[in-house]
Amino acid sequence: MGQEINRTRFSEADVQQFAASLAEETAALRAFAQAGGFPDARYVAGFELEAWLLDHTGLPNPVNEAYLRALGDPLVVPELSRFNVELNAPPLEVGAGMLAAMEESLLTTWDTCQAVAHGMDAVLAMIGILPTIRDEDLCLANMSAMKRFDVLNAQVLQQRGGAPIRIDIEGADQLHLRRPDVMLEAATTSFQLHLQVPFALAARYYNASLISCAPLLAVAVNSPLLFGQRLWQETRVPLFEQSVELGGYNGLTEPSIRRVTFGRDYVARSPLELFEENLEHYPVLLPMPQAEPPSRFPHLRLHNGAIWRWVRPLIGFDAAGQAHVRLEQRVLPSGPTVLDMVANAALYFGLVHALARQSPAAESDLPFVDARANFYAAARRGLQAELTWLDGRRYPMREWVLEAGLPLAHQGLRDFGLPDAEIEHYLGVVEARVRSGQTGAAWQLQRLERVAGDTHRMMDDYLTNQRSGTPVHEWDL
Repeated sequence: MGQEINRTRFSEADVQQFAASLAEETAALRAFAQAGGFPDARYVAGFELEAWLLDHTGLPNPVNEAYLRALGDPLVVPELSRFNVELNAPPLEVGAGMLAAMEESLLTTWDTCQAVAHGMDAVLAMIGILPTIRDEDLCLANMSAMKRFDVLNAQVLQQRGGAPIRIDIEGADQLHLRRPDVMLEAATTSFQLHLQVPFALAARYYNASLISCAPLLAVAVNSPLLFGQRLWQETRVPLFEQSVELGGYNGLTEPSIRRVTFGRDYVARSPLELFEENLEHYPVLLPMPQAEPPSRFPHLRLHNGAIWRWVRPLIGFDAAGQAHVRLEQRVLPSGPTVLDMVANAALYFGLVHALARQSPAAESDLPFVDARANFYAAARRGLQAELTWLDGRRYPMREWVLEAGLPLAHQGLRDFGLPDAEIEHYLGVVEARVRSGQTGAAWQLQRLERVAGDTHRMMDDYLTNQRSGTPVHEWDL
């Protein structure tokens, strides 16, 4: 959930000072970019993986503080709940061997983390929403001991005027809840991909990332269940959107300016437009004065970290202090296996590179409303969704991925300099999954039916398959 802060109480003067600093830094960022402040033209990739700590009955195990002390790895950090952690890795320059290196890095980190968990009589798991989680697990007592999380919870409820969080999700079953806090967000874990791009091309890559969200999510869905209810193929999407919903902003109530959002439109010239939108439309949730110099845009970055666009622009700095722009693709769920996730990454990196370089621009041929509708259709129905594409026609998702999406991704990865063997290895996993129709979500639902609705038995089987490393399309039912 982002950067830590060092206190939990703020005065009105703190809020006003933060807002003033935010406005100054937003204007300064535009001037910085116009003056050539983003000279790095490299493509650099990275990832974050959110995972679950479980006990041996398959229930959440709220021990992340002791776990992280035992692990002692600064690249593994707390998440919102005491039963979640986040795994990070050093970035990789895009090119030959990148996907293999990403898989090796993640496998090595995962094996180390799992060994420490086993030493504490716990299990580490990667899955979008844990099928065995109970409503009582998602309580404030299980919130991680970070001031950032306390303040976010208090600020969300304050912005709502004390009104409870409303969760209304309809799928094969229905779920209607009212909650007094934001802890339902802790039920959603993801595999987030980062791509640093040349600033001059960042608008094209941002728009291409939005267009790619639907097919990317459709092939990767892994969150069909919550509290025993069969909801969306990727229930994580509506659950995250609703669990930190503030209501209206400045008298506005359009869903397009939700705190978790697909967005309002494509960007016209630069992702910097989104930082200006942050300033204009989103109230500050973390008014913590920042000690970093304004040249590093600390207030702007902290504020941006509390707005969870499904594709989020980030301003970062390398070890030498050089600024860059990168895009955070947030739609993918955690799991089912490391190989599945790296295959999903291959699809994203290939698709976004191919779409961003098309002429005419892909976003000129696909209205934003269609890109957004595609995304929510994919979240609801996975591979059974339909997709409106650049030619204005609608396609069954599986047909489009096999006949158009995978060739596009292959071309994009080849243009990135990856060899055919590496491309075919990872995209081949996606192709086999799509041909079989067996995504993580599909396997969970079918396996649950086979075991007469026993979520604990289904989760045991899921973890056994996950440990094998076999991609999900090969899992037995």
